[in-house]
Amino acid sequence: MKILLFGPAYPLRGGMAHFIALLYTHLVKNGHDVEIINFTRQYPKLLFPGKTQEESGEAGLPVPSTSLIDSVNPFNWLWNGIRLRKKNADLVISTYWLPFFGPSTGTLHALLRFRKKTKALTILHNLIPHERRPGDIIFTRFVTCFTDYYIAQSESVEKELRRFVPKAVYKRVSLPMFSLFKERIPKDEARKLLGITDEKVILFFGYIRPYKGLHVLIDAMKILKEKMKLRLLVCGEYYGDEEKYRRHIQEAGIEHCTTVISNYIPNEKVHIFFSAADVVVQPYRSATQSAIAQIAYFFSSPIIATNVGALPEVVIDGKSGLIVPPDNPEALAEAVMKFYNEDLEQKLTAGAAEERKKYSWETMVDAVETLTTKE
Repeated sequence: MKILLFGPAYPLRGGMAHFIALLYTHLVKNGHDVEIINFTRQYPKLLFPGKTQEESGEAGLPVPSTSLIDSVNPFNWLWNGIRLRKKNADLVISTYWLPFFGPSTGTLHALLRFRKKTKALTILHNLIPHERRPGDIIFTRFVTCFTDYYIAQSESVEKELRRFVPKAVYKRVSLPMFSLFKERIPKDEARKLLGITDEKVILFFGYIRPYKGLHVLIDAMKILKEKMKLRLLVCGEYYGDEEKYRRHIQEAGIEHCTTVISNYIPNEKVHIFFSAADVVVQPYRSATQSAIAQIAYFFSSPIIATNVGALPEVVIDGKSGLIVPPDNPEALAEAVMKFYNEDLEQKLTAGAAEERKKYSWETMVDAVETLTTKE
């Protein structure tokens, strides 16, 4: 098939850019003619909560892309939609994770499909976002008016899709494993690189936003510091008030056992942090699916996660990690203590290595092909 793949790609950074690069690679591997249509502007600077939208390091997985789409310029959507019609694509695939992109995505789908053979497939990472904003429902509804097929990446997204579009033609496929990082290195080597000498290290990784529950983990650490010697390694860029979290760490009395690296971690350094940790902690208050869990599985890292969204679908309690209720620092602290007191690292690491086999890109590509060749 001739496929146009809409979404962020290098030099834009983040999980969505990683997803696009991996999807492109595996579609091409299956013999499809694929072109990535990248953004010239993904977010206006005033609306972007981070420090920069561009990758500061290596691409991880270099893929070609054409930067065309300005997310906030309707004239740009119209012009490029007309231009891209000339490519006579069989399929346009868009990734959807924020209703902010609904107007641009819906317009491009509409123009490419109008009186053409082109079909549109939308991959739903989220349907309705964690942090609601005015226009979410209208913008999402607009995209669904011009989408032929869907891939839902979790059970919770599938349920939302069935309510939102009762007659949707879709498949549910879990987010595949993010396999574009360097391989794990010995734990001692990784800790030496980070200047960590502690015997026990837990990792919180990724963008720091309210729904991800870092404040709950800080409260759990306040409990844990009285029970065991333990280091919390926090790696990620703050999308919000960094000072609020720093005050919370001080008030909890855990500055001495907390390392905070408040920057986006370049692709070529991600392996160091996962290699240094015994376990990854995801204290999320809400979720659909999580790229962090799939990154952890790439490194066969066990996970302690909350029972929200698709996390308990991915993290198998007692096999590849431990599941606790959300917004409960006491339960989170108990799970960390259980992990160490019952010596679960080896068992759960083996379970994570086994679970990672489920999350293949071949399954995602097969879903794309099956959906679009039904007719």
